[in-house]
Amino acid sequence: MGGIVNETPAPRLLFLFDMDEVLVRYDWRVRMTALAAFTGHEFDELRRRWWDNGDEARAEAGHFPDGDAYLEAFATAMGCDVPEAEWARIRGAAMTELPERIEAVRVAREHGRVGLLTNNGPLAGRWIRHWAPSLPPLFGDHLDTTSNFGARKPEPEVFERALAHHGVPAERTFFADDMPVNVAAARGVGIHAVLVEEDTDLRAAVLAFVAEQERTAADVAAPVA
Repeated sequence: MGGIVNETPAPRLLFLFDMDEVLVRYDWRVRMTALAAFTGHEFDELRRRWWDNGDEARAEAGHFPDGDAYLEAFATAMGCDVPEAEWARIRGAAMTELPERIEAVRVAREHGRVGLLTNNGPLAGRWIRHWAPSLPPLFGDHLDTTSNFGARKPEPEVFERALAHHGVPAERTFFADDMPVNVAAARGVGIHAVLVEEDTDLRAAVLAFVAEQERTAADVAAPVA
């Protein structure tokens, strides 16, 4: 599982959030345009060299042991030197924080632990705190990419390993993602998962989950007549 170790006590509730199109707006066209300009490859050639043959998906599933190995493989695929700072600048320029959605994370943090669970590789994991500076104060050490867990969404293993890492059962876990297939996979392992669309009130979804958990806890604690 990427060598990550969680030594903090398990919380009662866990809130997991995807990143792109949930907490930040990610414009892949901006990224591809900048990569094309930097490498000299057209869009279709960029896709062929890295994405279409599954290299990015493998990175998200933990194939590369660290960010340096990822960058070396990416540069080899591009056929040119790609400095880490330039790779990070291009990716980061395509991202814009979504304050109302990030406010939902603040609300969730009042009721349990918040963790990121984004389909990304180890190099992205190194840079998320710089791309989205509002996230580190909220997530702390839990800015996880799926590569940390050796699987990627929608594989059920990534959810199972994230639950084990945080020490919280599925029935006490909330998950928000913009991809229906990922939401369905999370529900398949028992997680309360919410599909985030353009008009989704994520804060309201978080509070509804908290209220449901409080009712469940009260029912369990109530004496039997």
